[in-house]
Amino acid sequence: MNINATLLAEAITFGILIWFTMKLVWPALLGAMDERAKKIADGLAAGERGRQALEQAGQRAADIERAARDKAQEILAQADKRAAELVDEAKGVAKQEGERLIAGAKAEIEQEVNRAREALRAQVALLATRGAEKILRREVDAKAHADILTAVQAEL
Repeated sequence: MNINATLLAEAITFGILIWFTMKLVWPALLGAMDERAKKIADGLAAGERGRQALEQAGQRAADIERAARDKAQEILAQADKRAAELVDEAKGVAKQEGERLIAGAKAEIEQEVNRAREALRAQVALLATRGAEKILRREVDAKAHADILTAVQAEL
């Protein structure tokens, strides 16, 4: 055998192997590599979308938290305002009640004063009657009358 013929046979066999690999094996390898590259790219894109979704969710959560704080502050402000209104209302009611009690006490005092006046009038009338009775029992004398009237005035 000749070395050239062996080398030529090996070269032809190698060429057939390359042709066979290029036609049958290489497309399958390229397809698997392309599919794997696509999966990796899809995974990276999904990871990026997930990161963006996480950032958006964090921002929405911050917005919701800020809105909740604002709402809580508003509710507290309304509660403080309502408490102040209730205090003012209670003060007004208490003032009206106090005025009503004062008016009742004044009316009661006025009634007591009127009763005292009536009692005083009754006593004055009784004293006047007694004085007139004493005057009539004694003899009619100007000096005696004056003394009796002075005594009656002293009793009043």
